[in-house]
Amino acid sequence: MLECANVRAYRGGTLVFDGLDLSIEQGKNTAIIGPNGSGKSTLLKLLSREIYPVYDPASRMLVYGRERWNLDQLRSRLGIVSNDLQQEYLPGALGRDVILSGYYSSIDTWPHQHFRDAQLSHAEGIMRSLGIAELAGREFGRMSTGQQRRFLLGRALVHSPEALVLDEPTSGLDLPATFRYIETVRHLMRAGTQLILVTHHLHEIPPEIDRLVFIRAGRVVAAGEKASLLASSAVSELFGCRVEVVEANGYYHAVPGAADG
Repeated sequence: MLECANVRAYRGGTLVFDGLDLSIEQGKNTAIIGPNGSGKSTLLKLLSREIYPVYDPASRMLVYGRERWNLDQLRSRLGIVSNDLQQEYLPGALGRDVILSGYYSSIDTWPHQHFRDAQLSHAEGIMRSLGIAELAGREFGRMSTGQQRRFLLGRALVHSPEALVLDEPTSGLDLPATFRYIETVRHLMRAGTQLILVTHHLHEIPPEIDRLVFIRAGRVVAAGEKASLLASSAVSELFGCRVEVVEANGYYHAVPGAADG
């Protein structure tokens, strides 16, 4: 699904990746975990082709086996929901239009855009399945953070993508909204949608996640099966502080580790 070899990339004038090597198998639910500033958001922008790596014949970055993509074709296979995207919508955008804008990969809908009856019907079905149909006419700025996240998820689902990439999806949500969002994502995974989760919150990782990638300071420092990497010692090393990892009902949580004494 994604293959990076010796990738060098800047965000603005800042060098974020210098020799990034990363691979994600197609169909393998994967969480990319790292502290703030590790390069997670830049990786999303590379994946969505908002930014491009520095050209170097000794490097490559392939998405679904291809280096070059028609963006409309790529976005029909890959749905990305990020905090940056959430901030780009104006408060007056209506919920229904947030969903429909996914067909054009635009921010809100515009008069020159036209939607077929089948697209309108599909959008309505998505809103019903996400439990937000009654909010179709509500302004984005008058929604809770959790409601906004579900509309953005619906936007990503209009093309029935093979994979979803979610950037810290439950940040800012209360417990009921967090549980509801994670359960929605679990349902999508069980139905066959691959999940790529980018986060620094262990509690966001659903039980269906198979593989983890640890990233720090622009480099992959570990990759492997979830059970082997979500150990207290490995997570402590990744974040540079004492962490104890506990597991309950298939979910993992980080609590402060015991101090020496």
